[in-house]
Amino acid sequence: MDMFEQAQQQDMAPLAWRMRPQQLDDYVGQHALVAPGKPLRRMVEAGEVRSLILWGPPGVGKTTLAEILAEACQARLEHLSAVMAGVKDIREVVERARVAQGQSQRTVLFLDEIHRLNKSQQDALLPHVESGLLTLIGATTENPSFEVNSALLSRARVHVLKGLSEADLVEIMQRALTDRERGLGQRRIQVAEDVLPILARAAAGDARRALGLLETACDFTRTNADGETLDASALQDVIGHTASAFDKQGDHYYDLLSAIHKSIRSSRQDAALLYIARFIQGGGDPLDVVRRLAAIASEDVGNADPRALPLVMAAWDAYLRLGDYEGQRAIAHAAVHLAIAPKSNAIDQAWKQAQQFVACQPTLEVPQYLRNAPTRLMESLGHGQGYRYAHNEPNGYPAGSAHDCWPEDTPAQHFYVPTAHGQEERFARMMAWRAQLDAEADNGVASSNAAET
Repeated sequence: MDMFEQAQQQDMAPLAWRMRPQQLDDYVGQHALVAPGKPLRRMVEAGEVRSLILWGPPGVGKTTLAEILAEACQARLEHLSAVMAGVKDIREVVERARVAQGQSQRTVLFLDEIHRLNKSQQDALLPHVESGLLTLIGATTENPSFEVNSALLSRARVHVLKGLSEADLVEIMQRALTDRERGLGQRRIQVAEDVLPILARAAAGDARRALGLLETACDFTRTNADGETLDASALQDVIGHTASAFDKQGDHYYDLLSAIHKSIRSSRQDAALLYIARFIQGGGDPLDVVRRLAAIASEDVGNADPRALPLVMAAWDAYLRLGDYEGQRAIAHAAVHLAIAPKSNAIDQAWKQAQQFVACQPTLEVPQYLRNAPTRLMESLGHGQGYRYAHNEPNGYPAGSAHDCWPEDTPAQHFYVPTAHGQEERFARMMAWRAQLDAEADNGVASSNAAET
């Protein structure tokens, strides 16, 4: 390819590709990693790069950083995508790295979407990272601790990249507008003051998207005697509806569900609504929110407000009957109720304790008086004998430890301990009154007929 063809190809490339920084001083954002004295800055200054994994959302500069790091240590850079590459491709990279090593040249392997690497691919790569033949720089949008082989992960330090701030994105776009060689500087476009912040907000932390929006917006400039101008009126068609998209199987999906849950548990109804809106507008299924609300109703509200779970189930039914638009309000209704409701995790704790107790004593048997007796044979074996029908008992309660319904030779446990919050305070009084009836029955004392409520 001659110089003319290279220049032509450069002009045809997207603005985001043309504006990629060539050195660390041109890199915008990620100050915790690249500012003076920070880890990646020290690597570049020392010219010594070790295996690492760059974890962050799309468009924050993972690939660019890998290229800058490889250049800093004067290494060959090999690119592979875990989606496209197989074991054969990795072996070919290894062979080229061996040849380069014989010529005293290091090889850096940039592995995009490293979380997609399967076990056989990771096994093929690991020994060459261990030996130092390959310096691995992985890039991922997923939590590497869940997706990457622990042996490989132990040999590569993870660095977390954040979504770029609005100020960072504005700076990147300003550079593109003034750069005469790689950007749009030759057009001398006059941009209204509010345009770049609007585009930055629409890009949601993604530099690649910000530059793509800017490039498209510049197709809608107006020409007058002073040259080209770009104002906010041209942006609606460019931006349209900006969805805060996320990977439905990725960390951000679960982060948002976690934020919804924890906001409700913390009784912060407005924060809960914020994260629910963010989740749904990002493409999340509203039914996933309802399922989480149903879990919250039992786990974090419980009997402090016994209406909580039926209300969530009603919201679920309303969503299915009303459709998406009207149904989302029913979801919001239930979420606000859960957030404002008194909180108790007594049900959650009681259930966990019951499970743990049974796991330690798997052979517990049902006492004879609670067993089913549908046949004469079962009756003759004593099934059901001694059972006391609660509705025939004083106060509707068969008092006394002899009828505590626990397996024989197993001391009764108290899994459920109500809190003093909401309706559970009433439940606690009821349980205390029944405990008193048990004590009176065991001691042969006539029980009180007045139930405490």
